[in-house]
Order: sequence, then structure tokens, then C-alpha cells
Amino acid sequence: MIPVSQLSKERLSWMYTQMLRIREFEERVKRTFVEHPGVIRGHAHLGDGAEASIVGALATRGENDLVMPSYRCHGYPLVLGTPARALLAEIYQRHDGICKGFGGSMHLADPAHHFPTTSGIVGQGIAHAAGAAYAAQVRKTGQVVYSFFGDGASKQGAFHETLNLAAVWKLPVVFVLENNMYQAYTHYKLEDANAIAGQPLSEKARAYSIPGETVDGTDVLKVYEAVGKAAERARAGAGPSLIESKFYRFSPHGNAITVPPVPTQFQEHEAIEVYGNKAEFEAAKKNDPILKFRAHLIGQGTATDAEAKKIEDTVRAEMDEVVKFALASPLPRPEEATQNVWA
Repeated sequence: MIPVSQLSKERLSWMYTQMLRIREFEERVKRTFVEHPGVIRGHAHLGDGAEASIVGALATRGENDLVMPSYRCHGYPLVLGTPARALLAEIYQRHDGICKGFGGSMHLADPAHHFPTTSGIVGQGIAHAAGAAYAAQVRKTGQVVYSFFGDGASKQGAFHETLNLAAVWKLPVVFVLENNMYQAYTHYKLEDANAIAGQPLSEKARAYSIPGETVDGTDVLKVYEAVGKAAERARAGAGPSLIESKFYRFSPHGNAITVPPVPTQFQEHEAIEVYGNKAEFEAAKKNDPILKFRAHLIGQGTATDAEAKKIEDTVRAEMDEVVKFALASPLPRPEEATQNVWA
């Protein structure tokens, strides 16, 4: 891993660009519920607020390392190289999507870009990641598997069972617990009192004799350092680590079903509309990971305001074109329903 102090201007600009791409992509998904009701069938679980956590972690991966998140999964393939237009077309359930429209928002997969699968079941992707890590260990590929999941998943049996097995077998996996302050609709402070034994959540690593660390998930460079150390440990054969990345999710747990279309006032678009904590929301906005990193780059002389604006304009133009492409993509053909199905 390259130390933070030695990261090039190009690499830091790449980080900022990817963070912006995730935010602008998620904004387009969110706006679809209002501007094009019915295009997205069912829920979409957004990750705006998680940009520093996602990019900081993935900036440490090797070329062939695998990434396996939960159903809140749009940002990861964007960073890995999945074409944004094919990704949005999949969320729109269109033929040009990465799964030909049959996966949708919660079931994305792009093996060609080291993104083998996601899971719509809370916590199950943790076990899948350990399985992929075991395969890498047996085959001696040198791959590390990055497993991303929410704080709610740490209450599932699969979390504890998998961490125990991964520790015993010294599997090459990095577990990144993304604590976005809400387990669906339950605030983490209420979880402290009613649902969790032990804080911070990284303390759970002690039960399995593996390293655990809690990091500021709004600081892309701090995430980079913490996950980078864990990835090096895994690659060296020393086994897994648990990184708790803490940040605030700006959107609610999931946006509303719009088939049939529902009035705008019943749709969930911002966390404040659902959770009602104005002070908390405004404090999180002031600590926005993208604005924070932008200020850092300019303050350190790595980028000028004009250079940052050029990146921002380029990303927004890209995402505008992505929406046009996805909307123009045809729906899956009925005769394709039985393809790619095995018994």
C-alpha cells in the first residue's frame, strides 16, 4: 500500500472523481422516483454519504481482488469500472443492464469487473465473501476479498459464524462494517440500549482474536489507511480484520415503491424526511465527505478550485448522459425469461 503522504495528485484526483460519481449517480437514482415514476420497480437502497468509505476502501485493492457488498451496492461497481450506463439500465430493469434487467437494484453482478454478486438478505453476503476467500486461499491466487455490510448485519448469526470461521482458517478477507447510524429505521443510540452488546462495533473482533478498528468513514484517507493495513495483513496470510467505518446516510433505508405511482409526499427521499432529526441531518451535511475531501485537496494545494469544478462538471455531464441512455434502453424480452436459469 502506498502511504497517504506519497499518494500522487492523479491518485487523489481519482479518489475525488469516484466519490463524486457515486454521489451524482445516487442522486440520479433518487430523482428518478419523482421525475419518472414507475421506472424503478420496488425499492432502491442508496449509499449517499458512504462515498469516502467506499472509495477509501477500494483504493487499496489489488487488480484481481474481489468486492462483495450487501444490497446497498450501487457505488462499488462504479469504482471498479462497471459502465455507469449499464449499471443504471440494470436499476431501471432494462435490457442493456449488466444483468439484462433481471437483477435490478439489489442484485447487481459484474464478474468481469471483480464484482461477483450481491445479496438481498441481510448478512448473507458476509458468508459468501468468506467462501470466495476460501476459494482464493485453496487456489493460491493471492486474491483478497472485500466484504461490505451494514451495522444491522452485525446482529445476524452469519456475521458471527463467518468471522469465527474466517479467523480459524486465516482467510484473506477484509470485513468492512459500514455503520451509517441507522439499522433500517432504528438509530444506533437506541441500538446501544436495546440491541447491541459492546461499542464500538469493531470491538466484536476481539471475540474472534482478529484486529478490529473503528475509523471516521467521512474521511477517505483515514479509511484508506485502515483498510489498507487490513488488506496487507490478509494478503500476507495472517487472516481477516474487521473495520468499522462510521458515517451518516443522507437517504433513508430505501426509497418508496412507485408501482403504481404514489404521491410525492409519500416517497422517501432524504433521511430527515423519515427520521425527523433535523439537527443530526444538518450536522452530517456540514461534515459531508465530498465537501470535506474537496476542502482538503484545495487546502493542501493538491487541486485548485477551478480543477475541482472541472471534475464536478465532467461527472455531472456524464451522469446526465447515463440517465438518457438508461431511459432509452428497451425492456427485457419475454422470451429471455428462461435464459440463464439452471435446475
